[in-house]
Amino acid sequence: MNASDLGKIIKEQRKKLKLTQKDLSMVSGVGTRFVSELENGKETCELGKALRIVQTLGLRMIINDQFDKRISS
Repeated sequence: MNASDLGKIIKEQRKKLKLTQKDLSMVSGVGTRFVSELENGKETCELGKALRIVQTLGLRMIINDQFDKRISS
């Protein structure tokens, strides 16, 4: 996943919930410009704000260790 992928997911979820960028910015406590930049895949967006938007939209992020070579039994 990269910044562009995350932005697309956030935009799709926002539209699914019938929220405008302004609505999302107001309920998540960030600026409308930030929402726009995040949805457009800006790589330097502030992580804390991005995570707040993810949570506001009811999304969940899962991080997996791609280098873990253990075999599950």
